[in-house]
Amino acid sequence: MLNWKEETHKYMFNKRSAKDYKDPLPGVKLKTLVFGEKTLMTEFLLAKDATLPDHAHPYEQTGYLTSGHIIMKIAGKTFDTLPGDSWCIPMNIIHGAQILEDSVAVEVFAPVREDYLPGK
Repeated sequence: MLNWKEETHKYMFNKRSAKDYKDPLPGVKLKTLVFGEKTLMTEFLLAKDATLPDHAHPYEQTGYLTSGHIIMKIAGKTFDTLPGDSWCIPMNIIHGAQILEDSVAVEVFAPVREDYLPGK
């Protein structure tokens, strides 16, 4: 049986909280939920009519839309994204989104985004 108090085992658990959201863009709230050595998981609260401008970064980005409706653009292709839809965007691929209604997305980044770590 695993002893969860062993110093050699590292884990992170986070309880739901309305605190600690950042506002990186108008209509976009971001919160890092948990992170490890290789991945970082975030929650995005996206307001209707917000835009995530086209951009690229050196992180693989895997996501899941939990609620709302967004139009995603990935590598020049457009995706009508509804709750339950998911995506994986390779490193350095241009992508962006138009938020059609208030939405919530959960995304995992690898490697860990230092700029998304709490306190940054």
